[in-house]
Amino acid sequence: MNKKTVRDVSLKGKQVLMRVDFNVPIENGTIEDDTRVKAALPTIKYVLDSGASRLVLMSHLGRPDGRAKPEFSLKPVAIHLGKLLGREVLFAPDCVGPEVDAMVRALPAGGVLLLENLRFHLEEEGKPDLPKTASDEEKQAAKKELKKKQKVFAADLAKLGNLYVNDAFGTAHRAHASIAVVTEHFSDKVAGFLMEKEIEYLGNAIANPKRPLLAIIGGAKISGKIDVLMNLAGKVDAIIVGGGMVFTFYKAMGYPVGKSLVEEDRVAMARETLDKIKALGVKLMLPVDHVVADAFSADAKVKIVGEKEIPDGWMALDVGPKSRGMFAREIAHAKTVLWNGPMGCFEMAPFAEGTLAVTRAIAEGRGVSIVGGGDSVSAVNQSGLADKFTHISTGGGASLEFLEGKELPGITALSDR
Repeated sequence: MNKKTVRDVSLKGKQVLMRVDFNVPIENGTIEDDTRVKAALPTIKYVLDSGASRLVLMSHLGRPDGRAKPEFSLKPVAIHLGKLLGREVLFAPDCVGPEVDAMVRALPAGGVLLLENLRFHLEEEGKPDLPKTASDEEKQAAKKELKKKQKVFAADLAKLGNLYVNDAFGTAHRAHASIAVVTEHFSDKVAGFLMEKEIEYLGNAIANPKRPLLAIIGGAKISGKIDVLMNLAGKVDAIIVGGGMVFTFYKAMGYPVGKSLVEEDRVAMARETLDKIKALGVKLMLPVDHVVADAFSADAKVKIVGEKEIPDGWMALDVGPKSRGMFAREIAHAKTVLWNGPMGCFEMAPFAEGTLAVTRAIAEGRGVSIVGGGDSVSAVNQSGLADKFTHISTGGGASLEFLEGKELPGITALSDR
């Protein structure tokens, strides 16, 4: 962690502009899961307790595609945040403009203001809204024009503070205006506690882990995880692979896959990956049995078969009991476990046991345990074992790109120590 944090700067008298990740599920004005709001509380409280004159919070919510849509308003979050903090959180009807500027100026000492959804403006993401029929020339011209507007939009946001804090790891992989462009206007741009925690846990797990280091990679498609596998292959002691991505590997190995999910255009890539991992001498564990079904349905007929016995017309939707036991023994042996992606279609009860078995095995282990990715995190939360994990990452795509070894714009843009 070589980036400055809120602890490294004086906050007294500062007007803080803070990027948070309040992208939470809202149904009929009610927040259904406030995990991300609560995750930002330690930094928010620290900023206020350290004597900041005012705090202006900004976030996105959903994908409104550059249009102000009531169902994507952050107003319910402002109300909920106020309850969590035990103080009023004012809400701005936009995120830039004269009315917002006036509201910020009128904030009382120690006041908190949440701006409306950043993505109500196309400038935030920097993606032009064009018809599919647009030519390449039109697309390039629109992108160029929007980039200019994005700089103006970022400058308008920057006017709302004299110190920038980013505590939104979940969007750190996006080069958006509020993340990587607004920082050009600040001499100090620092990480909040959540951002710091994410960088430290994920970074240490790869750069300075307690060994043996085990990576568990699951999920539906190999295409989204191949770079993670290859980056981790040279750093870990063992890799467990589960989920739908297994069957593209099986196809590359000549195993029957029935109607299981296979990315036909990635079979050659899967073969190359197997060869590379083998050449590195890393232990690679694929499932040895599966729960197969005759249809993609919770009430389908199911049976358990070996890895070379998936019948025609059937699809594998979870790892079987032998695989669960084999994986659990490997997890028990590990001193650090990195987990990203479920072992099967855990959202359907008959195919949830593989993912739950991995969750329980990690929870029972004595090593450092780090889980990232929306589905894996959902499985951990559903299991009731979240408190047994060392770190649960708030960033799905961001944690994945971090594990791939990519530079994240939101981290790169912060001040170095």
